[in-house]
Amino acid sequence: MTALTGTWGLVRLILRRDRVLTPLWVLVLGLVPISYVASIDGLFPSAAARQQYADLSAHNAGFVALYGRLHGSSLGELVAWRGGFIPVMAGLFCILTVIRHTRAEEDSGRRELLGSAVVGRHAPLAAALVSVFAAGLVLCAVLALGMIGQGLPAAGSWAFGAELAVTGWVFAAVAAMAAQLTAGAGSARAIAIGALAAAYVLRIVGDVGALDDGTPSWAGRLSPLEWVTWIRPYGEDAWWPVALTAGVAVALALGAAALSTRRDLGAGLLPPRLGRPAAGPALRSPLALAWRLHRGLLAGWAAGFAVLGVVLGYLAASVADLVRDAPQMADVFARLGGAAGLVDDYLAATTNLFGLIASAYAVQATLRARAEETSGRAEAVLGTAVGRLRWLGGHLAFSLLGPAAVLAAAGLAMGLAHGLNTGEAARQTSRLLAAALVQLPAVWVLAGVTVALYGLLPRLTALGWGAPVFCLLIGMVGAAIGLDQWVLDVSPFTHVPRLPADRFGVVPLASLSAIAAALTAAGLAAFRRRDLPIP
Repeated sequence: MTALTGTWGLVRLILRRDRVLTPLWVLVLGLVPISYVASIDGLFPSAAARQQYADLSAHNAGFVALYGRLHGSSLGELVAWRGGFIPVMAGLFCILTVIRHTRAEEDSGRRELLGSAVVGRHAPLAAALVSVFAAGLVLCAVLALGMIGQGLPAAGSWAFGAELAVTGWVFAAVAAMAAQLTAGAGSARAIAIGALAAAYVLRIVGDVGALDDGTPSWAGRLSPLEWVTWIRPYGEDAWWPVALTAGVAVALALGAAALSTRRDLGAGLLPPRLGRPAAGPALRSPLALAWRLHRGLLAGWAAGFAVLGVVLGYLAASVADLVRDAPQMADVFARLGGAAGLVDDYLAATTNLFGLIASAYAVQATLRARAEETSGRAEAVLGTAVGRLRWLGGHLAFSLLGPAAVLAAAGLAMGLAHGLNTGEAARQTSRLLAAALVQLPAVWVLAGVTVALYGLLPRLTALGWGAPVFCLLIGMVGAAIGLDQWVLDVSPFTHVPRLPADRFGVVPLASLSAIAAALTAAGLAAFRRRDLPIP
């Protein structure tokens, strides 16, 4: 038996387990850029209009921070640039998939069970990476064929697809490395997602720094998210960045395999911190235990939101420069509300994006309760005088109140950064804090969906990830491709007031809160009556 014996059998098992989730994220990420073709072509039908728009966007720090640098004005180049955030999503999905099939399998004990069969030491890690790498190739093909079907050049379409594929590969390999370092899936996810967030911030710093002389700063060169932009689909169609990024992914994957031989099964290379010999008063309640389990995740999300809030808030003032730099488009800007209207629209879109991302945290926090149940730890706690609802309520406190903390961090950071730019720190901080917190009822609805799944259909709890993905898809392309209003209304974020651009409304927020409460109550009632645990 070799170290890779049983790899293909495990690949088939992974494909069976992910037969819903993997096709979902592949199709979503592959179809979103395709929808941009008709949208951009409709807004800028002529080459002159596209050139004018490109000239404005290429030198605007806010747009560069969100989407990256723009190097041309063709339809394909504008579409690839507009999809600049999609590689981040590809990296995130690959991270979650690899951690799920490596470190989470060790936590649950299934890895040890598989190891007792004819399975080599490296087979589980290799199977997870092979599955994710294959999904990246399928994503590349879906995107490329879709773009070719829209009449765009084949070479640029395949280069665009390769950009998303290799981004997913490199962060899948980062997740494989993180899985060897820690003794828990939560810590491994935090390390890998932290690396993704750091790469995104470095890409922003590098691209914004390149506005002066066109040369990315040293910070940008450290980020894989910057490397893939050097491909320049529909422009240069350079393939050496693809080879560079893929080579780094392979090197990290080999490094993860080498590290896996230096640790025991179920352990990590980083030694866990020893606890106190006796539990203190702070661990004598289910809420205190939940705080112990969730505090690292909450702190990481809050810090990430604060950093992004500072960056995006600081760049908000650059959106107003569009009015000054493009007097020939004064009529268009006037219909949008002038400089103030443009800035408020930018801030509203940014806080809405924060709300969508915060819903992913809410789902992840809810899934922690499911992980505690399947691992058997919940059964040990519930064997004491602790009731079911009291135990689950400790976790739900972080599912419902944790998003409030991370959104508050984003709103305060963004408001302070924007306020210092405009000289209205107090006013902008209060406005953007409200704009961020108003997203909470929509976030609670998605958390409620996950709670309902956990109580009613526990084996399908992971499908809770589908709700944020669906809402993200609706928000990014729904209006652009002309979906019916009833489809757009399915997303709770459609009903959230777009502060600070629009007026505050109580009725939609109260309605969303009521829906979230009903879903949560249904999940709690079902959890109270069903068997425990359900594997």
